[in-house]
Amino acid sequence: MRNLITDVKGLRVGQAHDAAAATGVTVALFDRPTIASVAVLGGAPGTRDTALLAPEMTVEHVDAIVLSGGSAWGLAAADGVMSWLAGQGRGFPVGQLRIPIVPQAILFDLANGGAKPWARGGEEAPYRRLGTIAASQAADDFALGTAGAGYGATTVNLKGGIGSASARAATGQIVGALVAVNAVGTATIGDGPHFWAAPFEREGEFGGLGWPGAITPGDTALRFKGGTGQNTTIALVATDAVLTKAQARRMAMAAHDGLARALRPAHAPLDGDVVFAAATGHSGAPSDAYALTELCATAADVLSRAIARGVHAATALPFAGARPAWRDRHGE
Repeated sequence: MRNLITDVKGLRVGQAHDAAAATGVTVALFDRPTIASVAVLGGAPGTRDTALLAPEMTVEHVDAIVLSGGSAWGLAAADGVMSWLAGQGRGFPVGQLRIPIVPQAILFDLANGGAKPWARGGEEAPYRRLGTIAASQAADDFALGTAGAGYGATTVNLKGGIGSASARAATGQIVGALVAVNAVGTATIGDGPHFWAAPFEREGEFGGLGWPGAITPGDTALRFKGGTGQNTTIALVATDAVLTKAQARRMAMAAHDGLARALRPAHAPLDGDVVFAAATGHSGAPSDAYALTELCATAADVLSRAIARGVHAATALPFAGARPAWRDRHGE
């Protein structure tokens, strides 16, 4: 077990970034067409092709899921992924053609200090290119923290980033999470080093500090970063189980509980919080509703852990006024 979403058999992750622009793309690439769905609970989402993931919609499978920076400009990343997949002969068959199915969610990282001239017009944004690179580099191992879609991500007080975690559910099946943490609020308790996700930590994966001795009213006071449209946590949870689209939708909804446990606040009008769920089908189907509940609860737990790991692993951007990394403030 790598403690990454790639512990789920049937998917790999690729990432690419533009350091000068302080933005990037993360791609979860499936080895074969894969059942997926989505739950959108943030008030300001930016998405592409999420409507087809509803259980009643015709298309059953996806080829990849994309997480990207760049706000609406970042939606072009899926174009690059589609182009790469088409070159591999992948996609939904329509006559003699194949159309790669690549749903996507984006986060707002335009105000993090990076140079983004396309936001003022006259230049092409880099996301199509980054999407192609990320897809072509998909592998079992990948970087956490300041990487991919999390390259330019922040929270209200610390640098955000890409996080991932995995676990074996009580059913014996693997569940993993991949997340780009760009939250309106905090992943840590007050200004201390402790994470809201502490109860779910395994083997000191984000410092092993547990809870603080006390949580004060100041620690729970709400703080907000930026304004409308500047905050989003976007994620994918995946399992090697066999699920229907309706069951995948249920797992995506349940995984949002993990997001809410790891970030304060979550699902706000200022957020675009989106969680995709995918089932690669390399192990058996859940035997009953209780077994499905085990998978859903595990998805929530691994998403909480992945969020904390993304912040814990991040490094600060080299710009004036950039938010510090967790390690800058709290050491190793």
